[in-house]
Amino acid sequence: MITGAAGNLGRAVAHAFAAGGDRLVLVGQHRDRLVTAFGDDAPTQLLVAADLLQQEQAQQAVQAAIDRFGRLDVLCNLAGGFRMGEAVHETSDATWNFMFDLNARTLLHAVRAAVPRMLARGGGKVVNIGAFGALRGGAQMGAYAASKSAVIRLTEAMSAELRERGINVNCVLPTVIDTPENRAAMPRADPAKWVAPDDLAAVVRFLASDAARAIHGAALPVTGLS
Repeated sequence: MITGAAGNLGRAVAHAFAAGGDRLVLVGQHRDRLVTAFGDDAPTQLLVAADLLQQEQAQQAVQAAIDRFGRLDVLCNLAGGFRMGEAVHETSDATWNFMFDLNARTLLHAVRAAVPRMLARGGGKVVNIGAFGALRGGAQMGAYAASKSAVIRLTEAMSAELRERGINVNCVLPTVIDTPENRAAMPRADPAKWVAPDDLAAVVRFLASDAARAIHGAALPVTGLS
C-alpha cells in the first residue's frame, strides 16, 4: 500500500514495486488523479480514493486492500506536504495544523489501520518519509521541520514497539526531490544535485524488502549531491 501515490514520488515508488512484480494498493485523495497516473484498476493494482485525515477512510482503504488481495505486507507512508515562509513566532495555527495534519496525522491514521492487520498475519514492513531538513531546524521552516521530526520520532517509537513482533519500521530523509514543481519554484538551482524520485524509490523498496530485515528504526539520509 502506497499513500500519496499520485504524487511524483508516489508514482516512482509504485513503478519500482511494480517492476518487482508486487501487487499494489495505490491510495490518493482523488481517484481521477490516480487514474491519470496509473490507469484504472487492474489484476495487480487497486486504486483507492481516501482522505487520510479521516480515520474511517484510512480503515476503509486497508479493508479494501485485504478484500482484494487477502493480505497487506508493506505500507509506504508517502502522503505529506511542505510549507515555509513564517518565522516561528509568526506561525499561524493554520500553518501548524496543515503541516502536522499532512505529515504526522496521515501517517498515524494509516498505521492505526494497517499495523493490526500486519500483526494478525505475523509481520510486515512500514516505510515512512521524513526529511533531511528535520534533523535541524531552519529559518522560516519551523512547522515543517517539527512535523517531519515527528515522523522520525514516530518511526523510532513504532520500531521499538514492533521489531520483536515481526514488523520493520524505518524512514528515509530526502533533501530536495527533483520534481517539476521544485524546478519551477527554484529556477536558479541545479537539480542535478537533488534527489531523483527513482533513486529515492529504490531506497524505499529496499527498506520494504527482505534484504532489510535486520534494519529497524533507521532514519536513512538520501541526499543526492546536495
